[in-house]
Amino acid sequence: MNVNKVTINSSAYPNILLDIPDAPKELFILGNLSALLETPRLAVVGSRKVTPYGRGVTDDLVRTVTRSGVTIVSGLALGVDSIAHKATLDAGGKTIAVLPCGLDKPYPASHRQLARRILEQGGALVSEYPSGTPPLPHHFIARNRIVSGLSDAVLITEAAAKSGTMHTVGFALDQGKSVLAVPGNITSTQSEGTNNLIKTGAAPITSAQDIFDVLGVGEQLQLGEILAANEQEEAILSLLQKGITDGNQLQTKSQLDVVTFNQTLTMLEITGKIRSTGGGHWATK
Repeated sequence: MNVNKVTINSSAYPNILLDIPDAPKELFILGNLSALLETPRLAVVGSRKVTPYGRGVTDDLVRTVTRSGVTIVSGLALGVDSIAHKATLDAGGKTIAVLPCGLDKPYPASHRQLARRILEQGGALVSEYPSGTPPLPHHFIARNRIVSGLSDAVLITEAAAKSGTMHTVGFALDQGKSVLAVPGNITSTQSEGTNNLIKTGAAPITSAQDIFDVLGVGEQLQLGEILAANEQEEAILSLLQKGITDGNQLQTKSQLDVVTFNQTLTMLEITGKIRSTGGGHWATK
């Protein structure tokens, strides 16, 4: 591996990290981090024990914003982190993974192939720890200040009230970064953290356009091609493009059961691909 080491006094050190509290004294980098820092960047973090709702929301939102040139930053962890990285790569985008250990042995070991894929597709791996450093417990919290520090805003898609994700939120607030949260079912403990964040001032994210507005890249959503994330979305989008707008007709002609249809319709709206025109009718954005 050709690991690039930069110190805080080096001209190659990321300017965006210079002013954060407890800036890392040195960074170890694989990939062209400097090029990625010239793009809009969104940190996406959340629960390791992600629900189907959290998985779907994370995947769809990330795919949509990635296609508009946004770089995704996360921590390569289980759950929301890895879903965000994979969704970015599947959409043809670039992502930055910040590790709690040396870059020679990405953690967890099950995500080492994902780490290689990140580099192969033009992304970057970053750590403040030299090769050979194990993922010690306190490294995970420290890593999160770099995740938020490298980003323009931090999105939490799903998190329990006492989730470790809240450390990232605290770092983001200390760094003056915007905190965004996806609302969830009020009976779900896995959405209690995000719902509480919204109550205390985090920006509620109910569509990809909300993210574009925060990042200042809203116009790109209008210019991008609307791409389906799965066969269910493709069935509905193709019908809309044929001029069928009535919700009942869409459900019947798509041949989706009512539950699947409603879930897919919700995801399409959340990710900014469709919009309600009133009276049970829908249109693409």
